[in-house]
Amino acid sequence: MAKAVSVEQQLEKLRGEIRRHEELYYVNDIPEISDREYDALLERLQTLEQQHPELITSDSPTQRVGGRPVDGFAQVVHRRPMLSLDNSYNIEELRAFDQRCQRLADGRAIDYVAELKIDGLSLALHYEKQVLARAVTRGDGRIGEDVTANARTIRSIPLRLRENRTNSKTSNLKSQISSLKSEIANLEVRGEAFIPRKVFERINGEREEQDEPRFANPRNAAAGTIRQLDPKITASRRLEMFAYDLLTGDRKPFATHWEALNWMEQAGLRINPERVLCKSIDEVIEFANRMEARRDDLDYEIDGLVVKVNSTALQDEFGTTNKAPRWAIAYKYAARQAETRVLSIVVQVGRTGALTPVANLEPVVLAGTTVSRATLHNPDEVKRLGIRIGDWVLIEKGGDVIPKVLRVIEAKRSGAEKIFRMPRKCPVCGGEISRPQGEVVSRCVAADCPAQLEGRLLHFASRRAMRIEGLGESLVHQLVDSGKVHDAGDLYSLSLEDVAGLERMAKKSASNLLAQIEASKQRDLANLVYALGLRHVGDRTATTLARQFGSLEELSNASVEELDDVPEIGLTVAQSVRDWFDDEGNRALCERLAAEGVQTKMEKTRHPTDDSFAGKTFVLTGTLADFTRDEARAAIEARGGRVSSSVSKKTDFVVAGEEAGSKLDKATALEVTVLDEEAFKKMVS
Repeated sequence: MAKAVSVEQQLEKLRGEIRRHEELYYVNDIPEISDREYDALLERLQTLEQQHPELITSDSPTQRVGGRPVDGFAQVVHRRPMLSLDNSYNIEELRAFDQRCQRLADGRAIDYVAELKIDGLSLALHYEKQVLARAVTRGDGRIGEDVTANARTIRSIPLRLRENRTNSKTSNLKSQISSLKSEIANLEVRGEAFIPRKVFERINGEREEQDEPRFANPRNAAAGTIRQLDPKITASRRLEMFAYDLLTGDRKPFATHWEALNWMEQAGLRINPERVLCKSIDEVIEFANRMEARRDDLDYEIDGLVVKVNSTALQDEFGTTNKAPRWAIAYKYAARQAETRVLSIVVQVGRTGALTPVANLEPVVLAGTTVSRATLHNPDEVKRLGIRIGDWVLIEKGGDVIPKVLRVIEAKRSGAEKIFRMPRKCPVCGGEISRPQGEVVSRCVAADCPAQLEGRLLHFASRRAMRIEGLGESLVHQLVDSGKVHDAGDLYSLSLEDVAGLERMAKKSASNLLAQIEASKQRDLANLVYALGLRHVGDRTATTLARQFGSLEELSNASVEELDDVPEIGLTVAQSVRDWFDDEGNRALCERLAAEGVQTKMEKTRHPTDDSFAGKTFVLTGTLADFTRDEARAAIEARGGRVSSSVSKKTDFVVAGEEAGSKLDKATALEVTVLDEEAFKKMVS
């Protein structure tokens, strides 16, 4: 007589079967059954669980999408910082990385693991007793956001890790992981979430049909998707993930990175198959060249390779800088070019009235993004290129970010192309246009031009100015178009009803924006001076003026001679500042801001407190943990030093924080001294 099967046993068997088919389909790409058969299995499971709700478990396949949308994302501190990587852009820099590793290894053999650099966003998955407990974004590397509900919708992320099967490939791994005992109960898997190319195109097609703007690239789409407040929206976007690292607590459980990848693969995680174990840097280079030729054949975007020292003991020994591990490097592929056609040329008007010609292009995918626009900068650049409406052009994305027109492909001209001419009147307000002698930019001189007002407001709210998060182009346009805002001072008298009534603004988002506006009142005087948008006054000059005069009132009353006497200001800037404050409307704006409670004073520092940095030039790059950019600049200038925006042979020090970019790479190439935050703090203490 057959033994009766309990409901619990039926459920566990059905869940196990569904998990196996999910892994075959989403991880291994080798499905055994049709979608209809899979759906039938899932429906059977749902029916059984509905009949026995007390037996539903958090790792059941039916629980990937459930519950109501969340109100926000809690912050989570990473057990071990999720550092960024140093970049290399050519073979010579890759060989230089190998030479540094060889020196650190001091004669010991080194092998490398080379993996594809997926163009997505990093996630940290926390498993407790093999069940997914939490998913956290990278954030700033130290603190991320809890996106567990959304991560559960990603089918290539197992809700429960599979017991490792013992075979020739992993038998030693299983014994190693078993020996960790209590540590194995809390695993952290790190990986890269991404949107496949085909899914990305489907999403953009759907957005166009709904009159919504297209996503610029798969990386931005993935980042926006993982932060959706409604997990059902995330599920519809079909994110995927490749796992690339494994931690137990704050350490790595295996002797080599290669073993960790194999163990994760056996545990049911999706590992990128395009990876190699290399005995030399020459093997890494050969793999890099092979994959660059194949990058367009992949179903996901890559922008290079990640190369890691395989031995975890050597990784620990090599250590990290404040920004990145010394045992790993990203090898970035070169900028890519494409041909496309100029559909039209339009003229944009900025906050200073500057008229900028912009080419609208026939959309073309370039380095992972759909490019449909490229700035032509000014009339002289249009003339230099000889560009016409209808021309075929060669475009390039420098650093895989900013598209630019390299040249016109004259051989493809048909004769139907039209010559572009700059407008004689402002294309937005119809006002007069002026082009001062010796300048390349034409400007609208109408004080009431709405395009200039929108540009000024966006500048006022920008990161280096008053840092009003959430005040973007769409919102600014609505505020101006509705007549609610006529200058920056009006921002501080907006009510909840004013903002909540705008398109796509609910009460909570409106309250958040008003809180940001209120917080901006406490920004430094230097931020305010920069935010006002005085011509020729950048953030560095704004800081100099704020520290010299100490208040907006004293600055507004300074004569040209007094301004010209300030070090590094000069007559052109002095006259520009004086002209701005001589305008009655601008003076009224300053009075309005002060009346609204905006900080307009600070302590004067006309002379450095010491001259320890006298004659030294610093460049700041990346994010510092204990200094804002303005505080770091102030510390340098207070000691007689100078802060520059670009790295050159004349630069003495580059202070590099988290997410340091190309400035750090240039400093390394020019052999400029690089200071991490700890070294910088010692210098200023």
